[in-house]
Formats: sequence, structure tokens, C-alpha cells
Amino acid sequence: MSLAVKPSLPARRLHVITRGCQMNVYDSARMADVLAPLGYAPAAGPDEADMIILNTCHIRDRATEKVFSELGRLRQVKMARAAEGRATILAVAGCVAQAEGQEILARAPYVDIVFGPQTYHRLPEMVAQANRAAGAVIDTDFPAESKFDFLPDAAAPQTAGGLTPFLTIQEGCDKFCSFCVVPYTRGAEASRPAASILAEARRMVAAGAREITLLGQNVNAWRGKQPGGAARSLAWLLHALADIPGLLRLRYTTSHPRDMGDDLILAHASLPQLMPFLHLPVQSGSDRMLSAMNRRHSADDYRRLVDRLRRARPDLALSSDFIVGHPGETEADFEATLSLVRDTGFAQAFSFKYSARPGTPAGGAPGQVPEPEKDRRLQSLQALLREQQAAFNARCVGLTMPVLITGPGRHPGQVMGRAPYLQPVHLVGPAALIGQEIPVCIAAAHTNSLSGVLKEKACA
Repeated sequence: MSLAVKPSLPARRLHVITRGCQMNVYDSARMADVLAPLGYAPAAGPDEADMIILNTCHIRDRATEKVFSELGRLRQVKMARAAEGRATILAVAGCVAQAEGQEILARAPYVDIVFGPQTYHRLPEMVAQANRAAGAVIDTDFPAESKFDFLPDAAAPQTAGGLTPFLTIQEGCDKFCSFCVVPYTRGAEASRPAASILAEARRMVAAGAREITLLGQNVNAWRGKQPGGAARSLAWLLHALADIPGLLRLRYTTSHPRDMGDDLILAHASLPQLMPFLHLPVQSGSDRMLSAMNRRHSADDYRRLVDRLRRARPDLALSSDFIVGHPGETEADFEATLSLVRDTGFAQAFSFKYSARPGTPAGGAPGQVPEPEKDRRLQSLQALLREQQAAFNARCVGLTMPVLITGPGRHPGQVMGRAPYLQPVHLVGPAALIGQEIPVCIAAAHTNSLSGVLKEKACA
């Protein structure tokens, strides 16, 4: 008697190139999950892949042109494989795909699939269309259904990076800041169901995760439904996640000041798993610029919010985002930003020159600031922010911090970990410490990292 053997799918290889934010990193992993049932396994590089996905970001300057430059290189890979009789599906995903879908197909007709951030749950159907040689496939709709309702369970993290995974809980933005393309590329604010988030978090912890960072364009705008129709908040979700055995740490990013509710502020005081480090973008210290940016809060609103957060959690440290040279920004406006930075004090920050995004209100606004002036202001702001970061790191020296050991260090006998304030920490220790949160005495501060010794040894 012979047993029927279930046919297996032919082995296929997938290579995803990720550009941009942490949410794109998460999205790329989920694209791989969606394609795994079709037989796609990871490829080491594009030249070994039967399918290549370029997952794009529209935030940085000249993002679209950089995508076309990269597509030119990938075209050569596709042509070389075709000469060997191997077909390659080339896809463009993400925010540039959403904003420039038709332009991509016009300028790069060798691209097979173009799809936006909200439609990658439909990738199997798109791949089937591309394999039928039915012409280029484009899917940049904002579907009525949420992609979160259709995604398969995320694959369990298998590497040391799985100790500190990202978990997307919210997408899109309703704030319509004048400089930002997110509402046009990611759509309106949408929250992932709580049950789905908690289930994925439990799978992550079962696979070894010890710290989870919740992601969203406006992560603190997350709302979950509960019986009776009342909305659950991010604070409720953080408390629910903190109850998962084995989950040591929680973070969330990126927050909008307008969505920082009382219960979320209190969560920073009551939840030991919630790390004392918050990314809270302000963009400018000038009320005139904040109004032009459509931020709908003032500089003093931000100062008062920071005061409330620090009263709730005295050891809280902050990072932020800043834009210099927004249309209409004067020297007085820029000085107001420097004043807010001095008043607040930041452990880290991200600062950028304003660059116009097509279709945004600021893109065609009068009063565009000359590039040399934007350069000067950015250098001045970054010098102040670097000074504050160095001072914050220096204040860590001599403290004993709980450090989550995430992997081997740069040198034999070393391990490295993550401080509560997100700095990398290097120390001498055995590899057996990886995955543990241990007390470390901080012995020295460096530009972007700290070094320390195990607590049982004295600080040098």
C-alpha cells in the first residue's frame, strides 16, 4: 500500500529591502509572513531572489528620486537573472508607492507590482496576477477593511533581535501637519484590535522577546473597543501588556502631544515595565511656526505637558523631533526653538531641515527659507542637542541601571545591552547573560553609548 504524498510548493526566495521608519521594518516582516504560504523563504540578497520588494519611505528629502535610483540597480539584477532563465518579480511598496504609484509604472515599466502600506495583506493575489503576466499590478487604494483583520500570525522572532521587537498597533494620521505626507500615504488614523495586539505580544514573549516597542504614526491615538461601546486607551493597553508573564519592558513611539491623556501620564508613574524614556515630537518652539505647521498646541502647552510627565515620573528622559526652516520661519522663531530646547533638556533628538513634500500645504507656501540659512540653523540646533545628549549621558556615569543584555559585544568576552534610556551599553560578561535584565554600574559615557561593569564589580 502506498501513501499519497502531499505536494509541496516549489522553493522560492524573497528579498525585502527596507527604507525608512520602524513601522516599515515591521511591515517588511509582515510582508514576508503573508508570502510564506506561497513558498517564499528569505534570500540573502536580491541576486538570489525570485521576488524583490523595495519598501519605501516618503519622509526624507528627495525620497522619490532615491527610489528610482535604487530601482535602476534592481533592474540590472532582474535582467541578469532573466539572462540565466530565472524570472524575478520586482515590487515597490510603502509610502512612495502610495504617493507615486502611476509615476513609478511610467518611469520604471519593468516593475511588476506597486502597492501601498494598507494593501500588503492582498500580496498573494497580486503575485498571482503578476505570475499570469497580466501586466503590471498596482494596488494603492485605502481599502474599507483593515489589513490587520487579514494578516496571518506573525512569525516568531528567531534571532537576538527578537529580544526587542516592534509591534505596530496604530497607523495613519488625522492631524494634517502642514509639512507631512503621512495622512496622504498611510491614510486616516486606524487602531489595531486589542485582542490581535495582545495575541501577537504573547507569541513574541513565548519566542524570547523581553522588550516590546509599540509603533504608530500617532501611537497614543490608539483606541480599542470594549463592550458597551466605550473606548479603551493606550494606557489600558499598556496595563494589559504589562500583565504578560516574561515581558520585562514596554516602550511606545511616536506620540503626539495632543493625545497624551491623563491616564497615559499616570501609566508612566504606575507601570514599572514602561521605560522612563519618551519620544514626544514638538517640531518647533515658536507659537507662530506651530500654528503654521497646524500642530494645534503651543510651546507652553508642550512645556506644561513635560512638567506633568516629569512630576509623574521624575526620572523620565525625553527625545523629540525638530524641523528648521519651515516656510515663514524667522530668526526670532528659530531662537524660540532654541529656548524651548534649553528649557526642556533632551536626552536624544532628531532634527531636520524642512524639505517640501508635493501635495502638502507647506509645499507651495510663501516664505521658503533659503538653503544656506536652513543649514546654519540646523547646525546650531544640532550643536545644542549634542551638548544636551552628552550631558545626559555623563549624568548616567556612576548610576546602577537595569540593562537588558541583547547580544555579544564588539570584542571577545563582551556583551552589549540596552539601558532604560535606550543607549547601547557595552560591558564584559558571559554570553549566558543574553536575554536577561541585570544591574550594571555605568562607568563611562561616550557620544552615543555607555560602558559599564556588572554590579557585583566596582565602577571604575
